[in-house]
Amino acid sequence: MLVQQILKSKASDEVATVTPDITVAEAARQLSDKRIGALVVSQDGKRAQGIISERDIVREIGRRGPDCLDEKVEALMTANPVTCHRDEVADLVLQRMTEGRFRHIPVVEGDEMIGLISIGDVVKARLSELSMEKDALEGMIMGH
Repeated sequence: MLVQQILKSKASDEVATVTPDITVAEAARQLSDKRIGALVVSQDGKRAQGIISERDIVREIGRRGPDCLDEKVEALMTANPVTCHRDEVADLVLQRMTEGRFRHIPVVEGDEMIGLISIGDVVKARLSELSMEKDALEGMIMGH
């Protein structure tokens, strides 16, 4: 399965972005309101400068306390995030995400974002693929 197929299966192709100058508290509010795990940090909404996730925020609160909520997102974000392309094999992207211990990866074409996939999106697609393979094998065994 290709990343492109995962993007097509998503309910929305919108990528939630924030500018690097908003506060961490505002980013946390947006994560909560949208019920998502990460925001892409982008000045123009097209190029991924970084990612800020729930984990980034919680980790920093645990380390320094709630004062970090007043800081700008650019201070806490993961800069220059790992990206993937629509024609990459999903299993390889999943492996990269697992090894890098991150759960979200921007999908880029050239230097512009065309989507964002999460580890959950990849796992869901893989489970669907396994279910289809299982059904096909059962059909062959049963002689259908």
